[in-house]
Amino acid sequence: MTTVSQFNNREVPQHSPFNLDNDQAYRLWREQKLAQYPGSAQELIVNVDNISALSSDEQAALTRVCAKANSVIYRSQTATADKRVIRALGEQLGLRHLDENICADGDGISGLQVMPAGSRHEGYIPYTDRPINWHTDGYYNMPEHTIRAMLLHCVSDAASGGDNAIMDHEMLYLLMRDQDPDMVRALMETDVMTIPANIENGVLIRQAQSGPVFSVDPVSGNLHMRYTARTRSIEWKDKDIVRQATVFMQDLFKQGHETIFQYRLGPGEGIISNNALHNRSAFVNDDAANKHRLFYRARYFDRVRGTDLQQIYRLGESTCCG
Repeated sequence: MTTVSQFNNREVPQHSPFNLDNDQAYRLWREQKLAQYPGSAQELIVNVDNISALSSDEQAALTRVCAKANSVIYRSQTATADKRVIRALGEQLGLRHLDENICADGDGISGLQVMPAGSRHEGYIPYTDRPINWHTDGYYNMPEHTIRAMLLHCVSDAASGGDNAIMDHEMLYLLMRDQDPDMVRALMETDVMTIPANIENGVLIRQAQSGPVFSVDPVSGNLHMRYTARTRSIEWKDKDIVRQATVFMQDLFKQGHETIFQYRLGPGEGIISNNALHNRSAFVNDDAANKHRLFYRARYFDRVRGTDLQQIYRLGESTCCG
């Protein structure tokens, strides 16, 4: 059985800037988005003291940056191995409902590090030193388990490599819509991208999942993206316009763009994101130098508090998504 997400452009509110038939609302949103957009990864950084007890000013700064770019990088001295601190950080930003996926630990937070052969993580790239291609988290999840935010915290970094790149999915939408709205329209179809079932040793772990790439939450009005640049274990709808859209994204990631920010997290640093696009380069650990990469990853069904569309943009009563 294949589960299909129900979001598509026909269900996007008429007054939404993400409704392809409302160019006026889109232009107003686009103008405000670009006017406040950060110019570099350095502009995403917020220095904080104690991540388990943020000050009101620190909370406001983290929210303000994330509202602009759907991602924020925090920098602290808290290179902790205590996951309770990571949970506390998320809760302070409205992130409470964790996705307890099959690779997460018992507390719902995953420890990302190179795992030995034969472990339950075998076959999952995040638990290797290999590069991870562009994706949003949980692109294989059922609609009721949509991942709206993620937190990535560096406990210890590798000897070399392990850099992350981030791209705001709203900026990708903007660039694609400016190029050809029909590409966006195709990626809003409910069966445009299918992730085949996950079967291990003859046991069904997850059923096949079909859905759109771009969708709009009918309540909040926020734009959501589910995507993976993987070429295996994925099926795209057989249409020329879909192929055109996937090539557009692949070329953008390959050639680079000013809105793609690269950063190498060090101990005590992390990324909090409304599930923006991201990747990871390969890395090398060093046993002799005791340099082993360990990151904590938390995935949430919530979005970062204070970053909903209607909380950020002044779109006018006739065009806002309230």
